[in-house]
Amino acid sequence: MRARNLSLAAEAWFISGAASRAVVGRRRSFIMTYLKVPLLVALCAGSAACQNTSTKEAATADAVQARVIHNVKTTAYTHSEADHLKHGTQTAAGGSLKYGEVRSAAADWSVYPVGTKFKIEGEPFVYEVDDYGSALVGTHTIDLYKPTKASVNSWGARHVSINVLEWGSARRSLAILKPRAKKAGAVHKMVASLENTPARKLAETTP
Repeated sequence: MRARNLSLAAEAWFISGAASRAVVGRRRSFIMTYLKVPLLVALCAGSAACQNTSTKEAATADAVQARVIHNVKTTAYTHSEADHLKHGTQTAAGGSLKYGEVRSAAADWSVYPVGTKFKIEGEPFVYEVDDYGSALVGTHTIDLYKPTKASVNSWGARHVSINVLEWGSARRSLAILKPRAKKAGAVHKMVASLENTPARKLAETTP
């Protein structure tokens, strides 16, 4: 009888232990599930935060690239003026003078490197620096191309705000100007100025 009681007690203990282990197992499973949910939420939030950070960094880079410069002196020129007759409608960069949605402009290439694109506030057109003039060297003046003398006179000289959409290439400017430096003092000055530009800035303005 005593042996039977011991057997029943052992069986009860085993069943009780199994039930306890089952409860513990369920609790453990519940805890793991409970922990996984906030962990997944945190990971998703982290991913979204990373995406937001990347978006903000891209927006910051765009903001740095686009630069508004106020009180820029602008003048105008045309291809039929005496000092441009020998060049006709050809630009210093080697292309043709443009006057459409994109328009040609002349400047000191050590200030506004060839290929610099900008808009004048209040105008829909994009101007591209693809020309230069000796009178512009050493200044921040931008000379805007116009197709007729009448439109040149109409523009006159104006101080405007410009939004630089894209900086041109200082390296390309040097490549075009160096072979011409011995023939023109103004070109030599631009070359000297560009060569004194820190290498870091040259790299920044190179596409």
